[in-house]
Amino acid sequence: MSVSVSGSSRRDAPDPPDFGILKRLARDQLIHLLEQLPGRKDLFIEPDLMSPLDRIANVSVLKQHEVDKLYRVETRPGPGASDQLCFLVRPRVRTMRYIADIVNADKMSGRSRKYKIIFSPQKFYACEMVLEEEGVYGDVTCDEWSFYLLPLDEDIISMELPEFFRDYFLEGDHRWINSVARALQLLNSLYGPFNRAYGIGRCAKMCYELWRDLEEESESDGQGRKAEIGNIFLMDRDIDYVTALCSQVVYEGLVDDTFRIKCGSVDFGPEVTSSDKSIKVLLNAQDKIFNQIRNEHFSSVFGFLSQKSRNLQAQYDRRQGMDIKQMKNFVSQELKGLKQEHRLLSLPLLEGFDIRESTSFIEEHIDRQVSPIESLRLMCLLSITENGLNPKDYRSLKTQYLQSYGPEHLLTFHNLKRIGLLTEQAAGETLTAVESRVSKLVTDRAAGKITDAFNSLAKKSNFRAISKKLSLIPRVDGEYNLKVPRDMAYVFSGAYTPLSCKIIEQVLERRGWQGLEEVLRLLNGSEFSMADGAMEDGAAQRVVLAVFIGGCSYSEMAALRFVGRERGYRFIFLTTGITSSSRVMEAMAEHKV
Repeated sequence: MSVSVSGSSRRDAPDPPDFGILKRLARDQLIHLLEQLPGRKDLFIEPDLMSPLDRIANVSVLKQHEVDKLYRVETRPGPGASDQLCFLVRPRVRTMRYIADIVNADKMSGRSRKYKIIFSPQKFYACEMVLEEEGVYGDVTCDEWSFYLLPLDEDIISMELPEFFRDYFLEGDHRWINSVARALQLLNSLYGPFNRAYGIGRCAKMCYELWRDLEEESESDGQGRKAEIGNIFLMDRDIDYVTALCSQVVYEGLVDDTFRIKCGSVDFGPEVTSSDKSIKVLLNAQDKIFNQIRNEHFSSVFGFLSQKSRNLQAQYDRRQGMDIKQMKNFVSQELKGLKQEHRLLSLPLLEGFDIRESTSFIEEHIDRQVSPIESLRLMCLLSITENGLNPKDYRSLKTQYLQSYGPEHLLTFHNLKRIGLLTEQAAGETLTAVESRVSKLVTDRAAGKITDAFNSLAKKSNFRAISKKLSLIPRVDGEYNLKVPRDMAYVFSGAYTPLSCKIIEQVLERRGWQGLEEVLRLLNGSEFSMADGAMEDGAAQRVVLAVFIGGCSYSEMAALRFVGRERGYRFIFLTTGITSSSRVMEAMAEHKV
């Protein structure tokens, strides 16, 4: 069986720039900061900085620069701890209180130590205020590790700021906008200048404008240098929540949904590896097997691996992770069950388009306590596709959820309502009886059913109109060929084209927003575009930095890589963090779900 090789690029698509320099810059700056505290020292690291730090400077590098012991933040220094304590932290108030407690405890016991706080990626005024309130501001020295960009792969750069989504889109907190602007400034200075910039979303516009201000303030010496990235496109996550809430069926997305890819690697447990221990696998383009299947619909993967297992077993390097037999077992056994689960969890909302049937399915899901995250996701998808739930269904589902999973989730519903993911319909917004009757007349094909499901979206979300304008739901005669896809919709089994990716494709094709005025009105999205100088036809003009503010999913990356192969573009993905439906739900949760 042949499978389209998604990892390879079309001959005329430029190679990605070398992002190795970003790691070297980050490592050199961290070493410089550690050396400012000469002598032996203990390093306390924020848990969510551990994986990114490991990709930049591993334990042996830290030991070479006189780091004696490593601890997680929240650990208390023992009696034998060093006289020099260094804290590598995120700028969080609770972490400042933890550090202040240590300093004050030392003062009480008469112990004299040096304390250094290294904030990553930057320090916030609120943190200094807490240190001052706790009476320890004069006892600590503060520095910033300007670690804005972690290359996870040859075309993926993450800021590793998962809290960005909640902080900005739920809380309205603008504090990370400066970090995004500085990240853009660094990329522009190393790989730009970006000749053309496009964007949509209020946060995207703020980030862009602050970045331009920073450019004007700095004496940039990059002018005249040959650009490696010519285009930049910034997009807010709230422009497209539907894509983020859909189940992922491309291989890399499915692995992420199942095992949670963290900082570009995944831990496969004994149940997958068929051994006593877990295996940590780095998933990137260097792994030739993974690179060939990462963007494929998972239904294509098993046959591909079966073929490879016959002729590549001897050559495949076990150090890169699972061998072919293990991968084959994983795909055939694990994904077989997941395929059925995907049909059960995602399609009833879109295929059946029977509100009562969908609601009953979710009620059963809640009653069986299958998964609190999945129950929330299904409710949110139903809410978005129906322009909110009718008040009776909303109250009923909410009551059942709280009874099933616990009343501590009450605030989560408040958050979901505030952000617009799970809402009640206002009077006059319900679907008309005529629309309900028409929905029964759709064809039995999944694509037809899903079309009408999405087309039912009423005025508030405007998705019905947007879907029609951008043809997001392909009309398919016969079977959709998932092995040799003809459009981006393959990333959702041929049923739906990601809105975010369609917008990017259209704007690049039109070199602006001309002709998309009606879509923009429906999106209400604060769009912008800028062109610096004449548009050249060099390789850099076919390299696009796609910036997802609030998170990017592996499905979206696969879809845009497809566009790249078709149109000769090379997409580079910059995101505040990798996202998925479960991450979106967890960000809204007030308690662990």
